[in-house]
Amino acid sequence: MAAEKLRDLSQPIDVAVLDATVAAFFVTGSKEERAAADQILRDLQANPDMWLQVVHILQNTKSMDTKFFALQVLEGVIKYRWNALPVEQRDGMKNYISEVIVQLSGNEASFRSERLYVNKLNVILVQIVKHDWPAKWTSFIPDLVAAAKTSETICENCMIILKLLSEEVFDFSRGEMTQQKIKELKQSLNRHFKLIHELCLYVLSASQRQDLIRATLSALHAYLSWIPLGYIFESPLLETLLKFFPVPAYRNLTLQCLTEVAALNFGDFYNVQYVKMYTIFIGQLQAILPPSTNIPDAYSNGSDEEQAFIQNLALFFTSFFKFHIRVLESTPEIVALLLSGLEYLINISYVDDTEVFKVCLDYWNSLVLELFEAHHHSNNPAANANMMGLQIPFMPGMVDGLGSQVMQRRQLYSNPMSKLRGLMINRMAKPEEVLIVEDENGNIVRETMKDNDVLVQYKIMRETLIYLSHLDHDDTEKQPGGAGVL
Repeated sequence: MAAEKLRDLSQPIDVAVLDATVAAFFVTGSKEERAAADQILRDLQANPDMWLQVVHILQNTKSMDTKFFALQVLEGVIKYRWNALPVEQRDGMKNYISEVIVQLSGNEASFRSERLYVNKLNVILVQIVKHDWPAKWTSFIPDLVAAAKTSETICENCMIILKLLSEEVFDFSRGEMTQQKIKELKQSLNRHFKLIHELCLYVLSASQRQDLIRATLSALHAYLSWIPLGYIFESPLLETLLKFFPVPAYRNLTLQCLTEVAALNFGDFYNVQYVKMYTIFIGQLQAILPPSTNIPDAYSNGSDEEQAFIQNLALFFTSFFKFHIRVLESTPEIVALLLSGLEYLINISYVDDTEVFKVCLDYWNSLVLELFEAHHHSNNPAANANMMGLQIPFMPGMVDGLGSQVMQRRQLYSNPMSKLRGLMINRMAKPEEVLIVEDENGNIVRETMKDNDVLVQYKIMRETLIYLSHLDHDDTEKQPGGAGVL
């Protein structure tokens, strides 16, 4: 009887009966009751008119499970049928979801106690935005920024929504939206980013609320890889981020933001800003993590937050050096800071964590290969010129000029490379093992024990060590165990 009552959607659904059915499925029901409840809920989800009951359900239920069931129904409609619905129905639902989010996030107590519900409503709102913005909801970003200025808890939730929007458009949209739609959303985000940028800077300069600052840094992290570069380098943003780096509560989030900036590669236009950024960063890092620190020990004994800091530090250094090491090399007054950064990265490379080591190893392999190729081509000026991007004919004196540059780089990196040789020998992964075994027929056969990850790591380390040996054969032999690898 109750089941038939629920399936009749010609009148407002009996929320008490729905609550009992949801509870039977999730919490209280026997095996048979759960199966019956599951069938009823599936039938309701399949009913194309069920979504019209969502507002009625959300307004009348106290059950969080029932709320999530109603939002799941709504999410399916938004995903597959939204554009086919009448405008009035779309606008009504959009306004209702927005109002509930503002109501719950505007109150400190409800924002904390119903956080999961608010987060789900945020996801629903972003799904609507993906359909309606910018053509049918032109004021979305201005509306969001205006709401954020009314209270700090609303502002915190707006930052969460902005982060979700960036992730949906740039990370999760493949397969759900056409390339044209994705392009349209990206262009709209770019056009409106001035408002977002101003809001973020205001929060970071004026707020003392830790949760809001963390939400703002997290939102910025989602945007930094694609926003127009002027917002980073021609505004106080980078300077502001560096001010937050020494603060423990914000250190990891700030470091993630700085890593996104470090990974940008667009030529030499902002070299001065990168040099300044690196100089300030290293100065701060030396106070936070003195160069004498035993980083592997600190990692193994550290908290999750401290371990994440070391992981993020590896990503920062490898990203920065990969794209900007040349400008650091060519700035004499900070060469010592460059070498200090490389020393940090070598120490991090000794950390007993496979993922951390992979990040470091990939960078060391690329740097050593670059140095080896320059060394290998130093006696062939035309080839070396082409390798360096200089499409020029041979001229007298070229050998001296290019050879001198190569030798200067080798000399600059001689000490880090020596320590890197010790690292590679010390941490060399085992090659594939071969066992001699007897098969089921009594034959003696060779059996290879393979671990693909370890094998790949071994090949990269072996390649790196070979390049290092060619760069300085004598130093390789002097390393403990070095003679055995040649």
